[in-house]
Amino acid sequence: MEQEEGQGCGGAALVPQVPAACELRKCAEQLQSRQRESRAAAMDGAARAVRGCLEQEGAQAELQPLLLLLLRLSRSCPFADIRDRSAGILRAVQDQNVKIPHPIGQGPSSFIPVKEILLEGQDDAERQLFIEAFMSTGRVDNVTMVMGLHPRYLESFWKTQYYLLQMDGPLPYHYRHYIALMAAARHQCSYLVGLHISEFLQVGGSPEWLNGLNSVPQKLKNLGEINKILAHRPWLITKEHIEELLRAGESSWSLAELIHAVVLLTHYHSLASFVLGCGLRPDLDQDGGFTFRPPSPRNCDSDSSCNSSGSEDTGNASTSREDLRELEVLMEKMKLLQEGRQSEEASQEEKASRFENEKRESLLVAPADDNELLSSTNLSCFVEDADFGYKDFSRRGEQTPPTFRAQDYTWEDHGYSLINRLYPEVGQLLDEKFQVVYNLTYNTMAMHCDIDTSMLRRAIWNYIHCVFGIRYDDYDYGEVNQLLERSLKIYIKTVACYPEKTTKRMYVCFWRHFRHSEKVHVNLLLLEARMQAALLYALRAITRYMT
Repeated sequence: MEQEEGQGCGGAALVPQVPAACELRKCAEQLQSRQRESRAAAMDGAARAVRGCLEQEGAQAELQPLLLLLLRLSRSCPFADIRDRSAGILRAVQDQNVKIPHPIGQGPSSFIPVKEILLEGQDDAERQLFIEAFMSTGRVDNVTMVMGLHPRYLESFWKTQYYLLQMDGPLPYHYRHYIALMAAARHQCSYLVGLHISEFLQVGGSPEWLNGLNSVPQKLKNLGEINKILAHRPWLITKEHIEELLRAGESSWSLAELIHAVVLLTHYHSLASFVLGCGLRPDLDQDGGFTFRPPSPRNCDSDSSCNSSGSEDTGNASTSREDLRELEVLMEKMKLLQEGRQSEEASQEEKASRFENEKRESLLVAPADDNELLSSTNLSCFVEDADFGYKDFSRRGEQTPPTFRAQDYTWEDHGYSLINRLYPEVGQLLDEKFQVVYNLTYNTMAMHCDIDTSMLRRAIWNYIHCVFGIRYDDYDYGEVNQLLERSLKIYIKTVACYPEKTTKRMYVCFWRHFRHSEKVHVNLLLLEARMQAALLYALRAITRYMT
């Protein structure tokens, strides 16, 4: 069957319906106010719009987007007055025997119990961040909800993403959102693709472009090659790729535009890792986030478990003796490694050898084919060369590129200044974000307090860079093998390299004794280490082109 124009390869489900009346957009914009009276007036407008649809025969197409907006507001708006009023309007609609939407599943994540991420449990700093997000975009999406477990990081992430998408920059706004969905589609991340289809249309993007890459300007199509390379094998990018994009002609990119595009691509490749690594559900007004079937009285979300006790399901309660023993062993290893550092340091030759060993061992760390994998929305029209994926950096018997020695091209000395020169302020925002996540600590491990976790955090960061071929001369990679259990390595490599293969079983199996917020912390390290690795390869290629 032929696709309707503007429907896109994901089908109508991905493209939000736009009601004929402008009341929906008007209501949503008026809700983004710090004044309670303005919000009350906006909710009055929403109630009138709903009543108008109910009284008008055949207005179902206009009513559904209003009901979905109310459902989302009733669950995730940071203002209690809007949540309560939205829920009240939905109840009034239901009382008239009209079907209303209900959430599919409980909470923002199918991996994390809903009680771990409740609006009511926010502290003042976290609530303020959610308010700022709502003021800026009109929603608190599921990414924000889960990142809110770490408010300090969320603030830095939010500032960076806001600047990339909404502040003055080299690229037009509709290009920014289309590049975001191109990047997310490489990992079949329908959550991010759906969000940016909506944003793309809101900033005036052509619906025809949603039919796929064959319908976009050649300039955007030309970005496809570095999109796939940065997503899956960033070490393959060369100055020739850069030269091809910058070559004079109607479809050429300027250097500033290309820097903006590269940062967007790496940001959304890595954000797809976070979304899939944390098992994020669609937002409540996205396809797959709602149903018009009433919930069963006995309905209990099997993913996140109404009863969230039991270490197998939640990884943080009723820990078994074996789990506790694993924690004790890990803490003892950290202590011994710290003492060993003070007494004797490995030679440079030994460190290089241990890196190569770790790189070779990472070949054996891969997810098995798993029938738990969910079939994703068809996003193939946004992807070229769909079979191109991650390939181990160092596979036996194959010619491999030389190891990227981090000291030869560092973020601090090279990448940061290059970005700042061509796209002012973004380098500073990225640097702050990298620093925040690398140094983020609460000095806790599971139920233990006053623990220095810097060694563990560095092992995770450096292992992620290792699977992308980046080596730190001053780091002893023997620590990675000591501190990262096999189930954690499998999870890290899957989320970093092929996040679309992540399953709940992988999430549950590592660090069963740790809190969910600590597992989210691992995902933040994954997001940023992966992004920095891809950026280093891309910026090095740009530097070589310029010199």
